[in-house]
Amino acid sequence: MSVESLKVMICDDSMLVRKKLTAVLTSLGVAEIIEAADGEQAVEKFKESSPDLTLMDIVMPNMSGVEALKAILAVNPKAKVVMASSVGTQENLKEAIKAGAYDFLQKPISDDQLKTLVARVAK
Repeated sequence: MSVESLKVMICDDSMLVRKKLTAVLTSLGVAEIIEAADGEQAVEKFKESSPDLTLMDIVMPNMSGVEALKAILAVNPKAKVVMASSVGTQENLKEAIKAGAYDFLQKPISDDQLKTLVARVAK
């Protein structure tokens, strides 16, 4: 699978974070990027478009990232959901890993971290 054929969903309640990640992903050649503003939207959009990779904020309104992760994995147990959080909340991280997160990124996510992650998923 090439980077160009990847479908990536970004789920973050911050529009600025979504814009930044979209810009980086676009510069890496990712053709299709889906955005969601909270966990509920992420689950709906995941069902509609089955992205190859989902970047999920942990702390969000309506439905937390961990709750959304569990709902997405219930739809597709092989889904690659990467959790991202700026709050150094070890408990959330442990819960996300236990729930089946593919990986974890500390915010702010660097361009290099994103590049490495996308390359790994594209392999």
